[in-house]
Amino acid sequence: MSDVTKTVQKWHASFKKGTDFDSWGQLVEAIDEYQILARQLQKEVQSSNSHDFTEEQKKTLGKIATCLEMRSTSLQSTQCHEEFKLEDMKKLDPIITNILTYNKDFPFDVQPVPLRKILAPGEEENLLDEEVDVAAGIGSSQSFNTPVPGGTLLPRLPSEPGMTLLTLNIEKIGLKDAGQCIDPYVTISVKDLNGVDLNPVQDTPVATHKEDTYIHFSVDVEIQKHLEKLPKGAAIFFEFKHYKPKKRFTSTKCFAFMEMDEIKPGPIVIELYRKPTDFKRKKLNLLTKKPLYLHLHQTLHKD
Repeated sequence: MSDVTKTVQKWHASFKKGTDFDSWGQLVEAIDEYQILARQLQKEVQSSNSHDFTEEQKKTLGKIATCLEMRSTSLQSTQCHEEFKLEDMKKLDPIITNILTYNKDFPFDVQPVPLRKILAPGEEENLLDEEVDVAAGIGSSQSFNTPVPGGTLLPRLPSEPGMTLLTLNIEKIGLKDAGQCIDPYVTISVKDLNGVDLNPVQDTPVATHKEDTYIHFSVDVEIQKHLEKLPKGAAIFFEFKHYKPKKRFTSTKCFAFMEMDEIKPGPIVIELYRKPTDFKRKKLNLLTKKPLYLHLHQTLHKD
């Protein structure tokens, strides 16, 4: 049996383990298994040394990694509505098993997971990106990579009677060293009070241009849940990220967030906070005393 066949079998066994945990209601174990497998697939996709898979097969592996992340997000959500269901996951089984010969269209309209590190559960809060020691094996040039230039933004949800959707235009961010940031982009997530994802996480494309102390994005982000379905205390987070060539990974420079009472049509500027991102909003430290902010414009859509 070839090494590549053994690798595929190992992936399939891990996938089966995850879906079994999922169907048994052992959600923590299922999330762990899905996220570990997503990291393994992404590592294969990003490896420039691997010739075991064609570019098309790598693209499919990347899409499977996206689905694994989406299912993990659904399982962590406190909402009843699941964005990505177990039945959807099971449609991926024959694709993983037959990845070397699979030549049909992918069953879901998703993009490969962005080229960034997928962290194992619990790693995020322990990882201060300034202190990552690549040599120690915490990260590698394959794990930490530049973002997909086109981003991973999702389309607007279908309208529902009496329900409100929010479009956020990320106009620009003010930073004193704006001109030095390489491949800057923003990661947008919606979290509950405990920092649990309520929506799929989205990345903007790389910024359009820099001017003085501003980095301009001018991009629309569609929040992937009707506002009425968001729980009390939810917040929308914006993590500003840029690539550090010396350390060979993408770093979070600062973050900002909007709470539900700040959602209203029109422009808004929000304060920037020091990393690491505090999704629970317990220990917030302003990035600077200078008047530098994230500039947004909100549009509400009500059917």
